[in-house]
Formats: sequence, structure tokens, C-alpha cells
Amino acid sequence: MKDFVQEKLPPTDSDTSLTIPQRFKHMSQHASSTLRIPNETVLPAPRRRVALPAGVALASAVALAACSPVPSNLPPAPLEPEATAVSAASLPAYHIQVGDVLEVRLMLNPELNEEVTVRPDGHISTTVVPDAVAYGQTPAQLSEFLRHAYSHDLQNPRVSVVVKSFAPTRVYVGGEVNTPGEFITVGPTLTLSQAIARAGGTKLSSDDTSVFIIRRGAGDKPEVLSTKWKAVRQGRDAEADVRLAPYDVVYVPKLGIAEVYQFYNQYIGQFANPSFGFSYLLNPTTAGTNIIGGTTTTTH
Repeated sequence: MKDFVQEKLPPTDSDTSLTIPQRFKHMSQHASSTLRIPNETVLPAPRRRVALPAGVALASAVALAACSPVPSNLPPAPLEPEATAVSAASLPAYHIQVGDVLEVRLMLNPELNEEVTVRPDGHISTTVVPDAVAYGQTPAQLSEFLRHAYSHDLQNPRVSVVVKSFAPTRVYVGGEVNTPGEFITVGPTLTLSQAIARAGGTKLSSDDTSVFIIRRGAGDKPEVLSTKWKAVRQGRDAEADVRLAPYDVVYVPKLGIAEVYQFYNQYIGQFANPSFGFSYLLNPTTAGTNIIGGTTTTTH
């Protein structure tokens, strides 16, 4: 005698032991486990995309904004600057520039007093000394040189050099700044931060870690000097705010990603103008089964 396994059927309407919601729950579970359509390929249920709650995104943005690169332990600025904040002893000695007007004085021989202008080649000419290098020297250094030169014609000359008119100093800022160009000042030259501020600050596409200075050294030979502009901008190293020399060129390079974007726009975007996209199917079909409007039909 064969053993028969009786399949458990869902409760009928006459079964009063279950409530109406429980009946529908059992009926749906049973139907989904036993009902099959011939030649039908069962499709997997579509996956739902989990949307990031707006609150989580907002909290992430606030957390990133709170991570300031500026140190929080900086000393507060005083209400009044200290009297010794800018002292003459802390300023560098003045070096004669091209275009300066100099007065050469001789105390015991006033008839030889004269005014001279520093030529574009950095030299000056006086009545006694036809050619002397003045550019880059301090007035005291030039006075000592002229004293030695005048001693060939005068006995114990007492020579002094006075700067009557100062030629403005020039520095240049280029690259990824808002207003690149030449900046003229009278007096001490600008510092790195002052020069970039005069240029309107850096752009979003600037590489703050690679700012460099081009300076003319001995023999008018150019040299490239590195800076720590990012440390200055973030307030982490005040000593990195170096003072520039006359005719220095501060260059702010562009970020690598900005270079790639510029290359794309210049050589690819305006010629090829490619477009990107993707497509997908709604209600996909399988062999032998079509799903139309929620109704499953079988094809042969």
C-alpha cells in the first residue's frame, strides 16, 4: 500500500480560525510556491536601488566642511600692532636698482659733487670714475668702491653716496592667478603672499604645491626656486612667506587634471564632440515567454 503525502492546502473561506489578512497571506504564499505556467521561464525579481537618504548626504557635506586645513591653535591677532612689529633692523639692506638717481658727495672737494643715474646695464659714470658697477650694491658698498677709486687722484677722499630717487621695483606673477601681470612697488619688495594677493589670488585649477620662482642670479643666469605656498595659504608655516627679489617671476602652475581637461577641449571636444550614454530595457522577455502589461503569454 502506497503512502500518500497530503499537501497542505491554504485555508478556505469556511475556515474561521484565521483572520482575513492571514488568509490572504497564506493564499499568496501557497500560490507562489505551487502555481506554474507551462513553458514559462521564471524571471528573477528586479533589484531595488537603495537611495542615499538626504540626511546622510547633508551630514557628510557638513563633516567635510568642518575639516578646515587651517590649524586651530593659531595665536589671536592683537588689537594694535606692536611698535617693534616692523623695525628697521629687521628689513633687508637696500640694494641699488636700475634707474636710481644717486648723489655722489665729497666733503673736502665739493666741486666734484654730482648726481648720476644708474644705467640699464647697472653701471654709473662720474667725473673721476668713468665706469663703476652700482646695481645690486648697497650705498655703503658703492661709497667704499668710489673712495678707493678716487684715492688715485685725491689724497684721503671722503666719499658718500646718497640715493636721491628710488626706482620702483618690479615683480611678475603668472600662471593660474586671476590677474597676472607686472606689479610695481616702491620700498621693500613684496613677499610671496603679497605678490599673489596683488594678482587676485590663485584659481581653483592652480596647483598650490608646485608654485615656483624664477630669479636672475649672478651673471644674469636664471634659476628656478621652489616655494611652500600651500603651507603659507593654510597658515602652517609663516617662515615660508619669503621676500621676493626685484624682477622675480612667481609662477603658479595648473593642476594635472586641469591640463587634461584643457587638452580634451582643445584637441578632442571641439572636433570630435563625442556623446556618452547608456540604455536599458523595461519588462525584458525571455525565450518562450512575453510579458506584456503585466500579463504573461507563452509563444511557441
